[in-house]
Amino acid sequence: MATQRRIISDEKTHLDVDAKGTSEPSNIAPAVPASVIWKLLSFTFAMITLPIGTYFFTLNLVFRGNATYSGAMAAVMANVVLIAYVIVAMKEDQSERQEEEEKKKKSL
Repeated sequence: MATQRRIISDEKTHLDVDAKGTSEPSNIAPAVPASVIWKLLSFTFAMITLPIGTYFFTLNLVFRGNATYSGAMAAVMANVVLIAYVIVAMKEDQSERQEEEEKKKKSL
């Protein structure tokens, strides 16, 4: 019965070296922060459920079967979600700019 030996080498193979010729580990952090992904998913969920829920709620309880007014309310709620998303995105962008400015001031 033959036994196999593991050959241990100190030399770097082509798999250990990246395109720059260094063998340091590369940064594999995600390009988009997790908080941004969660905001996008939550607004997507709201965009799907809020207008549909509003339509059926107002159709049965508020407007008593008038589909035109219920559809209009659903459209209004879809616009509310879109406007809220834009406002949240703008505030997030402004906070990032303020953090960068504070870092620049501290480094001076």
